[in-house]
Amino acid sequence: MQEPPEGTVQERRGRVPGVPVSESVPGPGPGTLSRAGPPPGPERTALAQLRILLAPGEAQHRAGMPLGLPALEAHLPGGGLALGPPHEIAPAEPGDAAAALAFALALSAIRLAGVKGEALIAAGPDQPLPYGHGLASLGLDPGRVLLMEAGGDGEVYRALEAALHARCLAVLVGLVGGGLPLKAGRRLQLAAEGGEPPLVLILRPPGPGTPNGAATRWSIASAPGGLDRFGLLATPRWGARLDRCRNGRGGAWLLEWDSAAHRLRLPERLARDAAAAGGARP
Repeated sequence: MQEPPEGTVQERRGRVPGVPVSESVPGPGPGTLSRAGPPPGPERTALAQLRILLAPGEAQHRAGMPLGLPALEAHLPGGGLALGPPHEIAPAEPGDAAAALAFALALSAIRLAGVKGEALIAAGPDQPLPYGHGLASLGLDPGRVLLMEAGGDGEVYRALEAALHARCLAVLVGLVGGGLPLKAGRRLQLAAEGGEPPLVLILRPPGPGTPNGAATRWSIASAPGGLDRFGLLATPRWGARLDRCRNGRGGAWLLEWDSAAHRLRLPERLARDAAAAGGARP
């Protein structure tokens, strides 16, 4: 019987299934078998890129917008509202549509107060459009807000996606007549990858909504506003409920908006109660 070439038996015995050939594998003889594998091919590179696209959470968590309210930020991953992926906002009841829009505009004001650039509000048919005095009362400069009236929800999502690719705006707000579809949410999420993404808000009608790629889902209700010493409305308030938060946890708060400081806060009495409760803990 013909003898096998020298080293063949040792090489076959030393090979362990599932162990990369570039690692050193003990053989039956002295020393080890060491084989240098080929460099990663295009298939492995494409697979790594696909994994990044399918699981972009780490990149999203690196960018967040602080809200200036620790009681709320403790529920959000990274302590802020993620930039890039869309956030869905809905009125708690049909009569709360104005409150939900004001909440979305307040979040936009927080973002614009910290960065340069403008905000785009793309509205579908029969959606309310803010006006100059209303924007100014919430601390928004009307000169930094672009309004677009779209022919339908699909046109709104196409405009937001194009703006995400352009990377020229700081805030994107879509006012739509239906819930955020899964496909549209995924396209917005992918378009936001890389660079410095904007804040993306989707305002929809009341209802349970559908599964989608939104990072958070908010339900906003009207609340009696804060009054000044003359009995006039001074600060708007909202009952905000965080129904869903990816990598975070839900919660509910009565929020007050300070248009001069561009920040959310708890009403004064609630803030004192929360501070007292925190100080009483061991």
